[in-house]
Amino acid sequence: MIHCYQLGGLNIVLDVYSGSIHLVDEIAYDMIAGYETTEQGALLDALLAKYGDRADVTREELAQLYDEIGGLKDAGKLFTPDTFEPLAGTLKERSKGIVKALCLHVAHTCNLNCAYCFASQGKYHGDRALMSFETGKQALDFLIANSGTRRNLEVDFFGGEPLMNFDVVKQLVAYARSIEKEHNKNFRFTLTTNGVLIDDDVIDFANRECHNVVLSLDGRKEIHDRFRVDYAGNGSWERIVPKFQKLVQARGGKGYYMRGTFTHANPDFLEDIKEMLRLGFDELSMEPVVCAPDDPSALTEDDLQIVMQQYEQLAELMLARRKEGRPFTFYHYMLDLKGGPCVYKRISGCGSGTEYMAVTPWGDLYPCHQFVGEEKFRLGDVWNGVTNPETQEEFAACNVYARPACRDCWAKLYCSGGCAANAYHATGSVSGVYENGCRLFRKRMECAIMLEAARTLEQQA
Repeated sequence: MIHCYQLGGLNIVLDVYSGSIHLVDEIAYDMIAGYETTEQGALLDALLAKYGDRADVTREELAQLYDEIGGLKDAGKLFTPDTFEPLAGTLKERSKGIVKALCLHVAHTCNLNCAYCFASQGKYHGDRALMSFETGKQALDFLIANSGTRRNLEVDFFGGEPLMNFDVVKQLVAYARSIEKEHNKNFRFTLTTNGVLIDDDVIDFANRECHNVVLSLDGRKEIHDRFRVDYAGNGSWERIVPKFQKLVQARGGKGYYMRGTFTHANPDFLEDIKEMLRLGFDELSMEPVVCAPDDPSALTEDDLQIVMQQYEQLAELMLARRKEGRPFTFYHYMLDLKGGPCVYKRISGCGSGTEYMAVTPWGDLYPCHQFVGEEKFRLGDVWNGVTNPETQEEFAACNVYARPACRDCWAKLYCSGGCAANAYHATGSVSGVYENGCRLFRKRMECAIMLEAARTLEQQA
């Protein structure tokens, strides 16, 4: 399987199963596109008819190009057969029962009242609550006990707003540090916050203990304050931006992400990216809202067309700023064409429900934060472990080859089948696909591949 597209002034050919990227001229682009579907003589005739007025195009040269394409095929760099599918049902068996990451819901409450919040303003369709130290401690013990020989363990302090339970967060980190060496583990903590409660103590703690900090900012003040308001209806932009700037400066500009959401109100999200750059932030992420189709925030078909254009314009902005020596990072465009994810990740995805779980303030286990509160997805708890193996097996069976709609998709080994939560909320099945999400993902991947291909050309120049 190949995918051919043109972007950023480049003719790009992706060989899906080898991962090879080819930058070619327009004649080779057209020939590769027809190589497997058109007989050689007919293909050369068609190309001569299209390019024959050029002095440098002869049938002999086209025949030579045809042979070169055949050589790439023989070398396993074009039209490579799928060798991944036979592994799809076996890879997760190798890590069965191994948990490597927890999302600790230390606060099912929030000091903001964001209209588009998937977590119902932090309550997750249930009661407001704060996690006790005892429950959090048991969660960390559960993680260690179920992590096998894996050394690096990931823990995300999440909410609601986790800083509303900051004392417990600090106690849990101190406990983890006190036991990690004896168990030959290394905890890497992430803090996700709306910023309202950031102060010097939080900044010092985050810089000392957190591998990453995720900061919620939707960009332009008028966009941010449209949704991210307190319970009195007041916007939060002016309160949080100076705090974010202070925290990021104290971190040396690394180990953080500005995480925004774009909705029907701002499909032109590139303007929000530009605002975050103006504010001094250069580690950025903007996510499409996920909500019911009849929600006022939902992206319409017209919005999606705008978003597609915005992704391309974002890539152009990144190219321009990189050439100017002012690069910035966009989370969805981070791509390693030389190494990239391992075979396991390419097929199996994020590991929700198996390697990764969310923990409620009461210690209940769910496949991920987006399933919390939906009782049928409750896996068990941190005291008794997984007591709902049927649901866990359902998630263990999730892979890109378990989704029939993914079979002919060129991007399947980049998305690994996509988000199980989005699939479930869109189709009622964790093995379904969220089609609008797929469309946006494919566009992001085209842009990401183009950016990395252009980087290679810049380095060779």
